[in-house]
Amino acid sequence: MFSISKELHPPTGVEMVSYCYFFDRREKNLVVAGANDIRVFRFVPDIYESTHQDESKPPKMKLECMGEYRFHGTLMAMESMPLSLARDALLLCFQDAKLSIVEYDPETHDLRTISLHYFETEDLHGGCLHKPNSILRVDPEGRCAALLVFGKQLVIIPFLRRDAVFDEHFAEPSDIKPNIASLNRIPQLRSYTVDLKNLDEKVDNVIDFKFLHGYYEPTLVFIYEPIRTYVGRVTARQDTCALVAVSLNVSQKVHPCIWTVANLPHDCYKVLPVPKPIGGVLVMTQNCLLYLHQSVPPYAIGLNSIARKATSFPLRDQENVNMTLDSCQADFLSHDKVLLSLKGGELYVMTLLCDAMRSVRGFHFDKAASSVLTSCILICDKDYVFLGSRLGNSLLLRLSEKGTVKEVIEQSELVNGEKNGDETIDIADFDEEDDDVIRVKRSRLAMDQEEAEVYGNEKRTHFIITTFAFEVCDSLLNVGPCGSMALGEPPFLSEDFTALDDPDLEIVTTSGYGKNGALCVIQRSIRPQIVTTILIPGVKDLWTLFTPDDAANHGLIVVSQENKTIVLQTGEDINQIHDSGFKSDSGSIFIANLGNLKYIVQVYKDGLRLLQGSDEVQRVNLDLTSDIVFVSVADPYVGILTEEGQVVIVTLTGDKLQTTLTQLHKKSKITALSCYCDVSGLFTIDAPSNDSPEEQIVKLARIKKEMRDEEELLYGNPDAADTNFKRQQAASTARWWRRNRFRQQTIASTSWLIIARETGALEILTLPDLQLRLQVIDFAMCPRTLGHTTQKLVTDESESIPEANELLMVGLGHQNRRPVLFARFGEDMHLYEAYPYYEESYTDILKLRFAKIKHHLILRERNAPKAKSPSDPTFHSTIRYHFRFFPYLGGYSGVFICGSYPHWAFMTTTGQLRLHPMGIDSKILAFAPFNNPNCPQGGFIYCNADYDFRICMLPKHLSYDAPWPIRKVPLRCTPHFIVYHIESKTYVVALSTTEFSAKICRVAGDEKEFIEEQKDERFPLPTRDSFSIRLFSPATWEVIPNTTQEMEPFENVLCLKIVDLAYEGSRSGLRGYLAVGTNYSYGEDTTSRGRVMIIDIIEVEPEPGQPLTKHKCKILHTKEHKGPVTALASVVGFLCAAVGQKLYLWQLKDEDLVGIAFIDTQIYIHQMISVKNLIYIADFYKSVSLLRFQETHRTLAVVSRDFKPLEVYGIGFLIDNTQLGLIVADRDKNLVVYMYQPQSRESFGGQRLIRKADFHLGQNVVAFSRVRCKVLDPSTTKRNSRAIEKRHVTFYTTLDGAAGFLLPISERTYRRLLMLQNVLCNHIQHRAALNPKAFRILRTTDRTVGNPAKGIIDGEVVWEFVALPWNEKNDVCKKIGSKIEEIVEDLMEIDRISAHF
Repeated sequence: MFSISKELHPPTGVEMVSYCYFFDRREKNLVVAGANDIRVFRFVPDIYESTHQDESKPPKMKLECMGEYRFHGTLMAMESMPLSLARDALLLCFQDAKLSIVEYDPETHDLRTISLHYFETEDLHGGCLHKPNSILRVDPEGRCAALLVFGKQLVIIPFLRRDAVFDEHFAEPSDIKPNIASLNRIPQLRSYTVDLKNLDEKVDNVIDFKFLHGYYEPTLVFIYEPIRTYVGRVTARQDTCALVAVSLNVSQKVHPCIWTVANLPHDCYKVLPVPKPIGGVLVMTQNCLLYLHQSVPPYAIGLNSIARKATSFPLRDQENVNMTLDSCQADFLSHDKVLLSLKGGELYVMTLLCDAMRSVRGFHFDKAASSVLTSCILICDKDYVFLGSRLGNSLLLRLSEKGTVKEVIEQSELVNGEKNGDETIDIADFDEEDDDVIRVKRSRLAMDQEEAEVYGNEKRTHFIITTFAFEVCDSLLNVGPCGSMALGEPPFLSEDFTALDDPDLEIVTTSGYGKNGALCVIQRSIRPQIVTTILIPGVKDLWTLFTPDDAANHGLIVVSQENKTIVLQTGEDINQIHDSGFKSDSGSIFIANLGNLKYIVQVYKDGLRLLQGSDEVQRVNLDLTSDIVFVSVADPYVGILTEEGQVVIVTLTGDKLQTTLTQLHKKSKITALSCYCDVSGLFTIDAPSNDSPEEQIVKLARIKKEMRDEEELLYGNPDAADTNFKRQQAASTARWWRRNRFRQQTIASTSWLIIARETGALEILTLPDLQLRLQVIDFAMCPRTLGHTTQKLVTDESESIPEANELLMVGLGHQNRRPVLFARFGEDMHLYEAYPYYEESYTDILKLRFAKIKHHLILRERNAPKAKSPSDPTFHSTIRYHFRFFPYLGGYSGVFICGSYPHWAFMTTTGQLRLHPMGIDSKILAFAPFNNPNCPQGGFIYCNADYDFRICMLPKHLSYDAPWPIRKVPLRCTPHFIVYHIESKTYVVALSTTEFSAKICRVAGDEKEFIEEQKDERFPLPTRDSFSIRLFSPATWEVIPNTTQEMEPFENVLCLKIVDLAYEGSRSGLRGYLAVGTNYSYGEDTTSRGRVMIIDIIEVEPEPGQPLTKHKCKILHTKEHKGPVTALASVVGFLCAAVGQKLYLWQLKDEDLVGIAFIDTQIYIHQMISVKNLIYIADFYKSVSLLRFQETHRTLAVVSRDFKPLEVYGIGFLIDNTQLGLIVADRDKNLVVYMYQPQSRESFGGQRLIRKADFHLGQNVVAFSRVRCKVLDPSTTKRNSRAIEKRHVTFYTTLDGAAGFLLPISERTYRRLLMLQNVLCNHIQHRAALNPKAFRILRTTDRTVGNPAKGIIDGEVVWEFVALPWNEKNDVCKKIGSKIEEIVEDLMEIDRISAHF
């Protein structure tokens, strides 16, 4: 059984974040990473924020995505490091112990690999089967990086000090070399490993480590636990952690231990180095916070009342604070303020209270906000905070000072009690940029201390503390973690689409945890809401136009047929205008608004007219030798292309059109053109003069040198050093957002003409004087990047190169500043994005290049009938304009792609191009946006291949700025399971709310007694989940009133299923009931018990004014059992349940469950699915088993099982006609397919399941769902073959928010795609040098004997074929002895038969 796995929806969770100069030194970028994906964002000011904003305050920022990079490997850690002079590099650590150093490459607009480090050898992991995650840290001074692999080996990657290179090359500004490429790579010394057990202190079981600030050599501080303990053993063994600081002498490879602290609390889990001028480290434990310094006594506080019981370390009580720091994320706001994000999402600003000698005297906690549950936190330039999350949407917050609070500390609490001074340190009023004020304050402070020594003192110490306010600027949508998934019917489907052969479905997944809990409704395709349909035969094209009296709504619709043009006036009704100024006795080529919507231009095959409203203003007859075939408009220019390839430019000046016949076609025939008005500022021939990288390097070098000299001179005076440090810091980071704001206001718009020639060249010329500014000779090859070249194109004479049939250059994204080029070659579409490229040596050439956007779309018509003669037109050639730009449609701008398989392309402020199919109405001929009072904002018109002229709306309840259109329904509690009840068309969700509780349960026989424990107010109470089951209506996503089923206290829902049981009512057959399995969690002293509930969802008469109340829940059966009910399924009308270690089969009779059969199982069955009379069960530790129920004998028997241990996360079926595959997703992120083959020798007569295929997915899968393959192809109305109709596609969702499918394929397709995969693995360049073949090999922690079975094609690799340049496609096809058409047909079939949702 052969299959293919392909990811459809990318992972959305964020686990790591970095802030660095990714593209160049002009601006910093935010780099976020999760699973195998990296996204790079820049900050752009929010255009909707009020313009009267205070200039001194940072503006509200949005995140704009500038690049997304996928890897063939799971990311473990990410850090940034300034290795080259032009930009920062990223250090990426992949599972298990690979390190790649990459940086942005402007030549390819991609990542290039600088160096590779591989540490997965046998001697390094030393027989370690459980491989802990690698930890990566970089030195704040940029001298080296350290990577901890397998928990025991420390890898040091040294770098040369950049200052040495700066000093050598830039002694004087006049020494700047014009080309700094020679300096772009700073040499790097060899990496080496240090066995931590060989250090002086024998470091083992490392918990965390970091680089310290302010040491001459790079210095690492480790927290480790030499002899381990755990919570239950704290009374016998506690304070087992230790801290050691190790100085790294990289050149000599010696590593002395310079500072050790023993007997730290056993629950230490994080260390934070405190920046200069304070220095030292903060050690976080679950219940206390420790400040340690090499030369100052430690200062530690207990954060709750159990801190003292857990450790003997001397602690002080922090009054009015009750918190735990486990799973907390932290980052420094300044040298004495830390931002903490706790596990409940609370944000605290913690201030370190220091005395004049800079020793910490106390901590102050200020609860600033409550936010998302974070996986990483980062302060960006002190003005913004990024909170990355796997459990909810990641947030960008703006930080602002709110006010000050005076904190009083009693004298007795001071560390050095003998020094009695009235020390007032005004933390809040230190203005970073005003050194004079600081100097005055410091001198006043010194005088106060002297006076206190002479005259005595008061007994108190004051500190003034700043409080902060946080404001949400932007968020990144997260779908994961998808714990459960259900397929259901979308509620708002237009009647025209309800009679389709393929069921129309949407995916609903559970997402998030706690207050980030939500339901995600995701649909892959767009389903228009049809307002009205009119049949207009013979439609060739249509346009909507604004009239001068209304610039908000389209006043006219013009429809072009073969020999006439129909003009329709719109308003409340649509009426035809018979005597208008339009030329109506022939078909129109193109009609558009001109002159800021004041005029309309109509182009027909031999001339054009200018109109105002529907009145003619001017008529122009062009005496051309051939007919006009294509027109493009960029106000006030109109570009016209004739059949012979001649270009005519028509310009609107005042109220007259002026024509210019160009001679561009003399060189070679022009096949496509596009006019474009640029507002991005990228289309320029000048390199940016201000802040060029060279100048910045000199500035940086000079600042560094001055700082180093002054620090050495003033070594004894820390105050002066600190003042200078602050001054330099303020100078180097002069408010970057102020510069950006100024730069964004000074961009003027320019007009351009883009043409494609028959020879395969692309040219960009200025309008109106047609100066050549960029020439790409190999455009027809569709290369990865388009750059200016002057040499001739060398091609094989025997092969005809593709011809560009259509071009559209359009500005999308934030304020239309992201130019995107849409190009069509026959039926294939290629997209290119413009990016700045300042390393061009040509003069008078645009300082930009175009990079190909990978889209994986195949828009061809499947099984298209072969044309009988070359003159017969195919469907795609009958459409003149495939790309239709819409500037505003329901709040989105983008391009609609007409043709056999229509798509929408959206790009909003977030800067990612989103491509969504609309295959529900098959082929589409023409499209136009339509703003009208009847369909405000989101209206559009299209005409399909049956000439149905449809006026539609874009559904408003979905957000289209996501990989798939999505609706996220916030629940504010944790969803666990979701199922769809077909008969009532409702969703049933099992939820839990978490509350702090001191209640415990004592069980004596059948008596339960709930006791409330008495605890002090600073005791951190445990949490308890309260479960409930609710019904949701998919129309509004509200809870249906009076249907909520609350569970008993301490009762947890373990499974929720719709089961088809034999019905005893008015009709025979099966009926879908809701079955719930639960467990009572009273604690480990009480035997675990559970309960089975069977609920019928019935229809009743709704209450007046409440249409949702037509559904009610009726509990048919509920009974307690002697074990937890962990899994449920229905088998031929009976209920199968896993209770403890047994499997029972029951029959529902008279609202009671009657036993039929039972069987003993392994340890813990957590998932169970059935098909016919077969039951497929998953054990948490003991892999999977296949059982059969024999109805005649009423027995349950094990048919076959997998004998090797396997930690199963999820199970599903893979169905291909008569073959049944059993899918398993395991803990190690693999997918494995088993089959029951009793005739095979290895199966021992069928006792053992045969492993037929395995595949490393790189993400954990819990939920599977399967659907029959699509019967109809969206691009044709023909049915697929019978073999495809009997095949099922299995969809999965992952805990990182991704979605994909596993699809059985024929052996012939498998063999061809396998050859393609093997060739492409060697052909394509691998990011970070990761091999896709190695990534997909099965990974196991246990060393069981057995070869990987493979047998699953990697869809990510074979789909790379679609994006290859045309000449490379030919090379690849020659190597495997196939044709491009054959491979594209195979990929297209896989894509179309799995195009559900």
